Amino acid sequence: MAAHRDKSKGKPHRRAGGKPPRGTAPAGASAGGEGWLYGRHPVEAALANPIRKVRTVVGTPDALEGVRALLDARDDLPVVRAVDKTELDAMLPQGAVHQGLALSAAPLPVPGIEDLLREAGDVETGVILALDQVTDPHNVGAILRSAAAFGALAVLTQDRHAPEETAVLAKSASGAVERVPLVRVGNLKQALEKLKAENWWVAGLAADAPATLAGARLSGKVVLVLGSEGTGMRRLTREACDHLVRLPMTGAMESLNVSNAAAVALYELRREALEAQT
Repeated sequence: MAAHRDKSKGKPHRRAGGKPPRGTAPAGASAGGEGWLYGRHPVEAALANPIRKVRTVVGTPDALEGVRALLDARDDLPVVRAVDKTELDAMLPQGAVHQGLALSAAPLPVPGIEDLLREAGDVETGVILALDQVTDPHNVGAILRSAAAFGALAVLTQDRHAPEETAVLAKSASGAVERVPLVRVGNLKQALEKLKAENWWVAGLAADAPATLAGARLSGKVVLVLGSEGTGMRRLTREACDHLVRLPMTGAMESLNVSNAAAVALYELRREALEAQT
């Protein structure tokens, strides 16, 4: 059976054993502005996401040919414009690795905690990541990528002290921004308390924790909290955790980058969940 909470914070129980649409891009359109994504994986994922409202696709002829089927499958008929690499380079931030593709799109709908509770209401096992003031878009993008790879249900972050959906975040996520909900809340501690009320266990990753993540033997519905790149979790966030856990590091390094720590922790939780099913 999945782990269930009680109000005494007892330990969790382990589970037993086509052709591009015609059109012309707006004059002066710039792929470096708000609402633009670039790179093969982010563009392909956005085109494949029916929720994403795509306005304009810009790319080299060969790159556009590579996404022809995705363009043909869309109902909203985005404007498509072929350009050469030099023109695309000039449209994007310096050094952007665009792989010949960029698109303009409306932002994705931003779910809140109530949406997440509703969507996850019937799950018996699962992982949600919660980020406490993780501000670097590269890190948040990489965390989304790991969340998609290891089957996390969502990434929870704050309205403030967290990056917006940008081309940099989407590029770092390599398409995962279209697959894993990025849930924004005004108060992280309150959001964690709401999850706890719905039988989610909250485990905070901290270097000084008494138990390793594997040693805590978490199962069922788990929220894994990761703190900011510099100072870790804030005091109130730590106090909201049922468990504090750490990764079994050798001590040669004081800590891991937050996105690397997320990947390692997600792997361990995924491994244990699969092991419990056998």
